[in-house]
Order: sequence, then structure tokens, then C-alpha cells
Amino acid sequence: MFDGRVGFGRRAAVVVVDFVKAYTTPGSDLYAPEVCGAVQATVPLLEAARTAGAPVVFTRVLYHPAGLDGGVFARKVPVLRTFVEANPLTEIVDELTVEESDLVLTKQYASCFFGTSLASTLTAAGVDTLIVVGCSTSGCVRATAVDGCQYGFRVVVPRECVADRAPEPHQANLFDIDSKYGDVLSCEEVMGWLGDTAG
Repeated sequence: MFDGRVGFGRRAAVVVVDFVKAYTTPGSDLYAPEVCGAVQATVPLLEAARTAGAPVVFTRVLYHPAGLDGGVFARKVPVLRTFVEANPLTEIVDELTVEESDLVLTKQYASCFFGTSLASTLTAAGVDTLIVVGCSTSGCVRATAVDGCQYGFRVVVPRECVADRAPEPHQANLFDIDSKYGDVLSCEEVMGWLGDTAG
């Protein structure tokens, strides 16, 4: 009944969801060691994507210094109010280089689609497959996967390239994404497909 496969389409893009220093810096309120491993697993995947000519989109969360655009989300998760431009922990992790050909989108809510130009940008680029990496699995990754499906994209999540604060929500949400919204595959499988499309 569940667990059907959507597979890959003709052209993929990689969306790197909120891999910022707040999650990889010891001592940060949001530090999650598992995210560090997911970042490392993403390095070769981005190399494979760029070799294949797949667009790469990074996202980060930023708010007005007075929190005017934080809404209920920032009230529910008060630490998000620290995500302002002057905070170095909101910067994309050093391990993942943002190249000139990459797009960086700023968002205020969980889904990378909500309130951004992501859907129209991908459609204009002829993208039909969305490879979602980042954190957290139960939050922004899941929300992006759900919206990606709802916008008509094939959603693929490389399991080694996403992470959460704890194993239980991570595994539960991978199960749910794979059941309803996309395909959860190994990073090796995703890189293999990207390699087949290169050149």
C-alpha cells in the first residue's frame, strides 16, 4: 500500500537545507554531532552533482533583528530569534563551499518552498527531481520533502546526508518520507545516478 518508488526523472537539483554552523559548532544551543557526519557525507555528493551539471541550492534561516518576520515559528522555537545576519552561526558550514553557480535562498519557515522562489526557479531550470540534504530530518528536511512532492517534483533523500537532534525522530521521519513523499536512498545510489547523467 505504501513505499512505492518515484525514481529519478530527467534532471535533478540538490537542495542543501540549513547546513549552517549553529548545528556543527560545539557549545551552540543547536549543536547536533550527527549533523557533522551528514555534512561530511554531503561533500562528495555535491561534487557529483556539479560534475553532472545539477543545480545546487543552499538555504539558511535569517530574521529581521527585531524578529518582525519570525511569526509563530520563532515564538515556538525562541532560539531561532538569534538567526540574524550578524550571527556567524547562521553562516553555511565551511565544509560545503558555495560556488558562483550556486543559489543561496533565505527562508523564515521550515519548508524551503514557503515564501521563497524555489519552485519557480527549479521549474524554469527544467528540474523534475529534488535531491534533499540537510537538517533537521524531522523539521526542515521533512517540510521541504512534503512541499516538493506537492509541487510535483520527484523527491529523493540520501539517508546519510540528513540528520536530526536524536535518532528517534530521524528514523521515524525517514520512514515517513519514504512511505509517502519520496524515495529515501543511500548516498551511494544517488551518486551513482548522478554519475550516470554526467557528461
